[in-house]
Amino acid sequence: QVQLVESGGGLVQAGGSLRLSCAASGRSFTGYAFGWFRQPPGEEREFVAAIRWSGGNTYYADSVKGRFTISRDSDMSTVYLQMNSLKPEDTAVYYCAATWGNLLVKSAYNYWGQGTQVAVST
Repeated sequence: QVQLVESGGGLVQAGGSLRLSCAASGRSFTGYAFGWFRQPPGEEREFVAAIRWSGGNTYYADSVKGRFTISRDSDMSTVYLQMNSLKPEDTAVYYCAATWGNLLVKSAYNYWGQGTQVAVST
């Protein structure tokens, strides 16, 4: 029902910035909340940020609060993750996902993108 494609990853030095994009398509994604997750090498996938359909409420993991910002286009078709003050520990494959359920629970997400690599050098 929903297809997600991430882009914008790359290599950046510590302290730099990147903006990730997630393009949504399909018959309908109206009403879905969107989240960003990341999976560092050898680690489990973890929650990063989420945004409600309305865009009026956002949520962040403590590790990225104050540095990352999640947002959506006015037509709701693209979700962004602006990442500032990047640290080496931010290195991971970043995934966008969509859910009709609890946007703070990983298992509630129904649709996932393919992931985009973010590498932060020291």
